[in-house]
Amino acid sequence: MSENKSVKMEFEVAGGDFERAGEASAKIKRMLQRLGIAADIVRRIAIGTYEAEMNVIIHAGGGKVAAEVFTDATEITVTDAGPGIPDIDKALQEGWSTAPEYARQMGFGAGMGLPNMVKCSDKFDIQSEVGVGTTIRMRFEHISEDL
Repeated sequence: MSENKSVKMEFEVAGGDFERAGEASAKIKRMLQRLGIAADIVRRIAIGTYEAEMNVIIHAGGGKVAAEVFTDATEITVTDAGPGIPDIDKALQEGWSTAPEYARQMGFGAGMGLPNMVKCSDKFDIQSEVGVGTTIRMRFEHISEDL
């Protein structure tokens, strides 16, 4: 990959589709591995992307996961037209969740999705409007701690 080129991938994520949960993040992970991105960076990107993908499945009627890989960083953008988040500060607190009971019974909805995205990414931005939807942008620098 040259300095000013990037590799892009985009996936549709269906709301409530737990059978295909994690497909987008797994495909992004495989692409990053093929591109030779360091394993510790790939792991952080996969975790952050999976958490965002699961939030779309649990909370929104569907959305998109997009990845753009540059030589120095990977950017993940997740968009949905779901209900929006009324209190982002609260949603960023570990353990706070609005997941429905059926999702909790499947082992999801522990309130760690957004906090894990923040922890895994080097830059994190969330924009949400009630009744309109949510956009999450995460940037992961390709600077390995395994060096």
